[in-house]
Amino acid sequence: MSSRTPDPRDPRPLIGEPLSLDLLNTRWRGTAEPNDLLKDRAGYEIWLSSAGLADRCTADGVSLAATRIAREALAAAAAEPAAPPPAATEELNEVLRHGRLRRELTPQGPADTLEVDSPAWLAAWLAVDDFLTLLRRSPDRIRSCADPDCILFFFDDSQNGRRRWHSMASCGNRAKAARHYARSKA
Repeated sequence: MSSRTPDPRDPRPLIGEPLSLDLLNTRWRGTAEPNDLLKDRAGYEIWLSSAGLADRCTADGVSLAATRIAREALAAAAAEPAAPPPAATEELNEVLRHGRLRRELTPQGPADTLEVDSPAWLAAWLAVDDFLTLLRRSPDRIRSCADPDCILFFFDDSQNGRRRWHSMASCGNRAKAARHYARSKA
């Protein structure tokens, strides 16, 4: 993957998580209804740029549709990462069927080449493949924010593995303030 410098146009509150979770975080709570960065091609271009995929993936309607399919499958699987529901597993596998890694030995050494049946599936395939990597690494560290009003996901890479909030400054602070208020009223 190329650079992961967030696009300055990216309005999301949480950017830079592993690719699969970053794709899930293209939806976040708004004032009335959830915001969706992938509602149109312009937002998709911003996500590709922030994800470091703009030089590898085309931001057209077909690839946006494929990426939305991957996001829905990831959302269902991330809700229960230790044991994704069978329907979510099948949806993830359906995305993965659009590509494969070809391994070979080259004069420069071992090489992996990603082959997709259509360039439109590249971003979707990469995101789902990243999710498999996180599952191999530590499925219990794939988490949703503990704030019941927040819909963001993160990979807990803290030393003790006890992170609860996507951001202590926003969701964590609200929870602490609510607890303090409840204690002061008692």
